[in-house]
Amino acid sequence: MSTSTHDHEREEGLAFQPRFDASGLVTCVATDAASGDVLMVAHMNDEALRKTIATGEAWYFSRSRNALWRKGETSGQTQRVVEMRTDCDQDAVWIRVEQIGAACHTGRRSCFYRAVRGEGGEISLSLVDAERLFDPAQIYRK
Repeated sequence: MSTSTHDHEREEGLAFQPRFDASGLVTCVATDAASGDVLMVAHMNDEALRKTIATGEAWYFSRSRNALWRKGETSGQTQRVVEMRTDCDQDAVWIRVEQIGAACHTGRRSCFYRAVRGEGGEISLSLVDAERLFDPAQIYRK
């Protein structure tokens, strides 16, 4: 099959054909199903993707730990998947979730709690919606 035919089928067809990167991962964007707020960006390998679809719970692949993990297995801050979509070339997925507690390992509702500011030639970060819902030191004891 030619590449253009394959690309057309992947972009226009109804077969789910995730395109994993060289590390075997697809990017996953998780948003709050009710508000639409972006909660986090993570990665899924084939197993995480299959478990997410099968269980309705968000599963991810940690690049830093090189391990599969279910969102909330340590923290209790779980994500129930309401809908999953894939982008046009199927190398990313978007999940709309019901977030229980915080999405971020820092204890915040969202991983996107800092705004980038560019004023007077200086680039800095400022906190936005940065209230902690839990103390990570209490949850992630080693």
